Amino acid sequence: MSSEQHVYWGRREFLGRAMLAGTDGLVGLQSARLIADLLGSQSRVTAAEPPPETTTIRLIEPDSVCQAPVYVAEEFLRPEGFTKVEYVRTAGPALQGPLAAGEVDISISFIGPTILGIERQTPVVILAGVHVGCFELFGTDRVQAIRDLKGKTVAVARRGGPEAAFLVSIAAYVGLQPFTDINWVMHPPEDSIQLLAEGKIDAFIALPPISQELRARKIGHVVVSTMMDRPWSQYFCCMVAGNREFVQKHPVATKRALRAILKAAEVIPREPGRVARLLVARGIAQRYDYALQSMREIPYAKWRDYDPEDTVRFYALRLHEGGMVRTSPHRIIAEGTDFRFIRELRRELRRSSG
Repeated sequence: MSSEQHVYWGRREFLGRAMLAGTDGLVGLQSARLIADLLGSQSRVTAAEPPPETTTIRLIEPDSVCQAPVYVAEEFLRPEGFTKVEYVRTAGPALQGPLAAGEVDISISFIGPTILGIERQTPVVILAGVHVGCFELFGTDRVQAIRDLKGKTVAVARRGGPEAAFLVSIAAYVGLQPFTDINWVMHPPEDSIQLLAEGKIDAFIALPPISQELRARKIGHVVVSTMMDRPWSQYFCCMVAGNREFVQKHPVATKRALRAILKAAEVIPREPGRVARLLVARGIAQRYDYALQSMREIPYAKWRDYDPEDTVRFYALRLHEGGMVRTSPHRIIAEGTDFRFIRELRRELRRSSG
């Protein structure tokens, strides 16, 4: 099998073939039944709905394993009526690029930068939550708790990025003034690893696979994990966002696309190895072992458990307290969210599984 054929199978066919597998030769029988059940329940729900207003859906090409449901969603998007599924690459933040420009219809985005974009009146709306975390704050022995960040040096990749927004959030939560109490420095993640190892910075916020590299090399220790530690583990880290014009013009397509992404998120914990191979094949992950670890650790399929509005309110308030946004949480929710689809899907999928 050529590398091109392997990539094609990895993205388009692994779910479809999983449905047909009767033994452990391709995927486990239990997993095959799960996917067949998900598609079967989807067919029953969608049968009574009008078709999508467009049969083309454009999604952001993931740049992080945290966004894995975007790729896994393809086989669920086709039964929803989408005959053309496009993945658009972006060199910069999605909210300032293709999603805002209308070149992409739906994306999975980190909550912090999404709120910042809404305050800047970027034409995006938050639709639902996906999972609760992949951020981890690593510190030297000088940082044992969040409050120890006062007077310390913390590295982030860029000031307006997801790591920076999380740093502001956790600092504000314990009463620190992020931009005066903390010494910020900007470094690429690879450089921050070495700086932390040498003790030249005190802390560093990491995402997979950097967080896994830090653990493997025993550099620093985890001070905060959004996957494990309250209150962060009680709120979504990544959320589904849509281009505002697309959502307004194509409500049926929006609902169907959202349903596909959420069902994809439910597959990942049950088929982590297959998804990890998919991410490596598509170049989203470099190492299979790290990708597999992430698929097992990141709490996917949490969209049923938490209220996405609570997440937006919580993080908007933290960013407001930290001086990163001026807009009130109430206004952020009013102007930058549309939760009617997730409310409908929760009701419908509860009935279909009952």
